[in-house]
Amino acid sequence: MTRLEIFEKLQKIFRDIFDDNTLVITDTTNSSDIDEWDSLNHINLVVAIEKEMGIKFSFEELAILKNVGAMVDLMLQKK
Repeated sequence: MTRLEIFEKLQKIFRDIFDDNTLVITDTTNSSDIDEWDSLNHINLVVAIEKEMGIKFSFEELAILKNVGAMVDLMLQKK
C-alpha cells in the first residue's frame, strides 16, 4: 500500500470519526488542529484505523506519534 492510499483511507476514517465531510488531513495534522479530537475520539480513531488497516499499534508507538504524517510512516513500516 502506498502513502497516498493510506492517506485516502485515513481521510475517510477521520471524516467519519469527527463527523465532518469537509475535514482535510495533512502530514502535519494533529490533535490541536481538530477541536473534537479529545481522548475518547482518539481511542475511536485508533480502533477504526486498526480495524480498517488490519494492524495493531502498541501503547509505546501511539505515545510517540506527533501528527498524522508520523502515523502514516509507522503504518508503512507495519505493512
